[in-house]
Amino acid sequence: MSRHDYDDLMRALGRGDLAPVYYLCGPEDILKDEAVRAIIERGLEPAERDFNLDQRNAQGLEPEALHALVNTLPMMAARRVVVIRDIDLWKKKSGPREVLERYLANPSPETVLVLVERAPGEDKERNWAPDPTLLAGSYGVLVDRLPVDRVPRWLAYHARRLGVSFGEGAAEHLALAADYDLGALRSELEKLASLEGEGPLSRDQVGDLVGIRHGETLEDWVEALISDDTAAAARLGPRVLEQAGMSGVRMVTAIGAALLGLQLARALHDKGNRGGTLERALWERMRAVRPVGVPDWDRFVKQSSRGAESWPGPRIQGALRATLDADLALKGTRISAEAGVIADLTLRLSRVPAHRPGVPTIPAGRAHGDRTVQAR
Repeated sequence: MSRHDYDDLMRALGRGDLAPVYYLCGPEDILKDEAVRAIIERGLEPAERDFNLDQRNAQGLEPEALHALVNTLPMMAARRVVVIRDIDLWKKKSGPREVLERYLANPSPETVLVLVERAPGEDKERNWAPDPTLLAGSYGVLVDRLPVDRVPRWLAYHARRLGVSFGEGAAEHLALAADYDLGALRSELEKLASLEGEGPLSRDQVGDLVGIRHGETLEDWVEALISDDTAAAARLGPRVLEQAGMSGVRMVTAIGAALLGLQLARALHDKGNRGGTLERALWERMRAVRPVGVPDWDRFVKQSSRGAESWPGPRIQGALRATLDADLALKGTRISAEAGVIADLTLRLSRVPAHRPGVPTIPAGRAHGDRTVQAR
C-alpha cells in the first residue's frame, strides 16, 4: 500500500473508511496517539470496546499471544481493534515479527490492527526511514511534526476541549515558549485547565504562568544576536537561561543553527541573490536538506536572509569558532558558570558600530579561560 500523511488518515476516517492494518511511524508521537484514538472511535462504539479493544506493547509479547490477538473473532460487534505499540523493538528475525509478516499477507477482515512505531531520536531522525515491509502490507502513515503555523490551531482546538480560552497572541506565545513541542504544550494545557478563572488568558498571563514572558524566548535572544542588538542579547541571556528546561548547551545549539543558516544565506547572497530571490533560494535549500532542530522554517529563512548583508563569511567563521568554544566550555564547567559563558559568547558574537553608545566593546586579547581571543 502507499504511504500517507496524518491529514490523509483523518480525511479517510472522516469518510468512514477503515483499513485492515495501519502502520503509524514518524517523529510526532503526540499525533500518533491522536491517530490511534481516532481509529478506535471510528472502528468501535464505546459499548463495544470492553471486549473488542486490545492495546499492548510489543516488548514481551510472545508469538502465540500475538497470533491470538489478531485472529480472535469479535464479540457482539462487527470487528475488533488491536493496537500494538513500540513495534520497532521487534528484531527482523524474531518470532513476533515472523507472525506479523505472515498476518500482513492475509489480514483478518474482522480485525483492525494498528502498529505504532516509536519516534526516532533526534540523532537518528535525519537518516530514519519507514520499515518497507510494514509499509507494503498496511495503510502506512508518516506522522510528521506539525508545521509551526498549525501548532496554534492545534493548541486552540485542544484548549476548547479542556475549557481553556486564549486572548490575542496568547496561544502563539505559548506555542513559541514551548518550542512548538506538542508534548510540552499538552502538559501546559493540562496545567492551565486546572486553574480557576474566567475569560480568555492574555499573552502576559500565559507568560507568567509558563515562566517565559513575551519577548524573552530563546528565539528572541537568537534574533537579538543575529540583528546585532548586543544590548538586548546581553539583557535577555540571563533571563532565558533561568527558564525551566533551559540550559547553556541548548542556547549555544540554537545560535549555532542560526549561524549555519546565516552561512548558507551569505553564500547565496554572494552569488547575487537578494531580497525575495534570496528567501526563495534559501527555502529551496531548506526543503532539500530538511534540517533537524529548526521548528519554524519561515522565521529561520527570514532571519537568515535579513542577516546575510551584515554577516560576511569571515565573521560567520569567527562566530562559529566562538560558539564551539562556548559549547566546549559549557560541557566542562559547573552549571553555576553557565551565565558567564553565555555572556562571554554574546560579546564575542557582537559587532558594535562605533556610533552606538552604551554598549560594551570587546577589548583586544581578552582572556578566555586559558586561551587568548583576539577581537575581530
